Amino acid sequence: MAEKVVLIDGNSIAYRAFFALPLLNNDKGVYTNAVYGFTTMLLKILEEDNPDHLLVAFDAGKTTFRHQTYKEYKGGRQKTPSELSEQFPILKELLDAFEVNYYQLENYEADDIIGTLAAEAGEKGLEVKVISGDKDLLQLVNDHVTVSLTKKGITNVDTYTPSFLMEKMEVRPDQIIDLKALMGDSSDNIPGVPGVGEKTAVKLLKQFDTLENLYTNLEDVSGKKLKEKLEANKEEALMSQQLVTIERNAPIEVALSDISYSGYHSQKVGQFFKELGFQSLLSRIQEGGADSEDTAELPEMDIEIIKDVKPHLFTGKEAVVVEMLYDNYHTAPVEGIAIVNENKTFVLSIEDAKDSEAFKAWAENAEKEKWAFDAKRTTVALLRYGIYMKGITFDLLLASYLLNPSENNHDIPAIAHRLGETAVKYDEEVYGKGAKMKRPENNDEFRDHISRKASALYNMKENMEKQLKENEQYRLFKELEMPLALILGLMEHRGVCVDVQRLEEMGDELEERLNKVEQEIYDLAGEEFNLNSPKQLGPVLFEKLELPVIKKTKTGYSTSADVLEQLEDQHEIIPKILLNRQLRKLKSTYIEGLLKVVHKDSGKIHTRFNQALTQTGRLSSTDPNLQNIPIRLEEGRKIRQAFIPSQDGWVIFASDYSQIELRVLAHIAQDEKLMQAFKEGEDIHTQTASEVFGVTSEEVTGEMRRQAKAVNFGIVYGISDYGLSQSLGIARKEAQAFIDRYLESYPGVKAYMDETVREAKDTGYVTTFMNRRRYLPDIKSRNFNKRSFAERTAMNTPIQGSAADIIKKAMIDLEERLQQENMEAKVLLQVHDELIIEAPKEEVAKLEEIVVSVMESTVELDVPLKVDSSFGDTWYDAK
Repeated sequence: MAEKVVLIDGNSIAYRAFFALPLLNNDKGVYTNAVYGFTTMLLKILEEDNPDHLLVAFDAGKTTFRHQTYKEYKGGRQKTPSELSEQFPILKELLDAFEVNYYQLENYEADDIIGTLAAEAGEKGLEVKVISGDKDLLQLVNDHVTVSLTKKGITNVDTYTPSFLMEKMEVRPDQIIDLKALMGDSSDNIPGVPGVGEKTAVKLLKQFDTLENLYTNLEDVSGKKLKEKLEANKEEALMSQQLVTIERNAPIEVALSDISYSGYHSQKVGQFFKELGFQSLLSRIQEGGADSEDTAELPEMDIEIIKDVKPHLFTGKEAVVVEMLYDNYHTAPVEGIAIVNENKTFVLSIEDAKDSEAFKAWAENAEKEKWAFDAKRTTVALLRYGIYMKGITFDLLLASYLLNPSENNHDIPAIAHRLGETAVKYDEEVYGKGAKMKRPENNDEFRDHISRKASALYNMKENMEKQLKENEQYRLFKELEMPLALILGLMEHRGVCVDVQRLEEMGDELEERLNKVEQEIYDLAGEEFNLNSPKQLGPVLFEKLELPVIKKTKTGYSTSADVLEQLEDQHEIIPKILLNRQLRKLKSTYIEGLLKVVHKDSGKIHTRFNQALTQTGRLSSTDPNLQNIPIRLEEGRKIRQAFIPSQDGWVIFASDYSQIELRVLAHIAQDEKLMQAFKEGEDIHTQTASEVFGVTSEEVTGEMRRQAKAVNFGIVYGISDYGLSQSLGIARKEAQAFIDRYLESYPGVKAYMDETVREAKDTGYVTTFMNRRRYLPDIKSRNFNKRSFAERTAMNTPIQGSAADIIKKAMIDLEERLQQENMEAKVLLQVHDELIIEAPKEEVAKLEEIVVSVMESTVELDVPLKVDSSFGDTWYDAK
């Protein structure tokens, strides 16, 4: 079988990719769409063609030997967009990673390089494939050379052989030159014969075979006008013929022997993909490349199965994987434990671990250093078996999250593959997924898998720490996220006590209220119908009651919440329908939902705090979400009555930061008026209303204050004129004027916003007080909406993220202080800017003093932090 040569027209494919794909950026704000499209095409070639010789040819510059013939050659082309031109160096770096040769020659085009190499390969009887988006290259087609032209996107191509070319265009390869000479090419500014299109040119070549023969027998051309055009533009046609002819003997300094290709190293390419943010392509390179034989068959591991744990097994620096199959580690059993150190890799069962004094002594020894994946999960899982693991100094999950906050997959296999640690399988390969997920019946396969995870964790630790240090995030990792993870683990294990009987009573009360509201709706409608069916509700509202139709769907009238909110003042039935929906959600999501997750043995709810999820650094809560209990409705607030202390004689103590984001804004922006207002203890919303409306504080009305409050918090959360108009029920123009007046009143805030966006465009990210990063790939997007959102995110993330950092640090400081004071009080929950604590009544006075002092002094700002606290028999009473 003949050797295969693949020649790629680099400029043409890059242009096609750039305009075929949306303008993509990586997390550093670098445009990558042309490189991404080119890469998908390259991977397809390598997978399908397996070339023995491979070259990407590029144009060397704007001037070529053709310009000596015609100065206006390619003269009509628009300037290459900067978003594309800046990708060519990256494209060449990509080719270096793939170990693919590329070449350009001064005064010549990529076509000439390809034509010359194709001619050499043809003479040697080699099989040649040319890939381009330019039809000029079809003149190279012969029995040895095929040309693949992109027709839609990048990887969708038509492959031309002599017979396919004749079928498709009704010409031979050698006639392509004359075809282009007659019809011209506006993209290359080749004149041709004006008024002669492709159909006419093909017709003429069918009759006369060549351009020369056509002009020799011009009198035989039918049609007076056509004959006149051909005669008048003979020189242009012959010049065009010269311009479109590809040089097949260019003085290139590269031969077929120089472009042999033996494949790529997937680890090298994988690292480059990681840097570019091409996560979706990582799985493709694991199957191919020069080292694919190494990764297809994973190297054997020397794994020891331990039944009787001995102290000498541990060195004091161990990577530990406590394996569970399911997300909810409060209920999922531990399937096995894998440990790796410099001496060996060993696995043991949870039964053998919990029965071993040696294992427990090692686990609970804070001096013995452990490296874990998800320290919080590991802590909680082992506490359920009576083992309190201490000494966890590294958490792979948190390291990956801080380095790649926008990444949505931080499990060990995903991180390993991103770092080129390919000798570990994805969990789905081993366990399956969804309902079919289960531990493999083959214990050897399971032990091998968890050992590979532990080994990858052990091997990646140093690399991850190095990256954190390079990003100046190591302190954030070690002093904030790591200690917090261990505190959160204790909080989750501790849980919060729930009065099940009170929850059930509230469910009954809500059911009664729902029945009453539903009957009121039916009375107003004059009939009974299914309130939960838009098909039944729509006709009642818009036909029977003749309310104005706001929006229609494919199936009828829209009765979505946003539609009903716009109709709220049109009929008294609407507020009742909205109330019905709120009450029903309270009952199903919060009453019934909470009852389902009360632990049958402890009578407590054990929520899970997501520490590696939000890009701002805020904690979130799941299974159940205790941060999202609706408190606008009194019925929602009452749900907090069910949360009680775990011991008699104890109380629930709540402490929260007052307007922390606005105080952070004042500090970051260094706006004198904002700072002064907080320093003097003024009501910030009244102060803002006074500034914006140009009245004294005494003249500020309740409505003015409400609008000022909306703008204050809107600024923190990056609100737009549209968002403000919706929240205040005013026109967008009025909302924008309001924002403009605010920024005029607080020039420091305006300066902060402008400077933050400017820096984000330079670096591709923004940071918080403690150097938490949020990458903004759309900050330079040509799409207005994407760019605007990225700019608002740039403004608000340092505020929200810094506020999140502050409360996290306060939790760490508070835990340390409570231990120093030997207090029994324990932190149960964190709800945004609020900490919920349970404590004996006799500790309340001291607790209040300590909590307020710690929270207000946890960081030093140029404005004071203010903390409000209260306590009661339930969470509800504590507010």
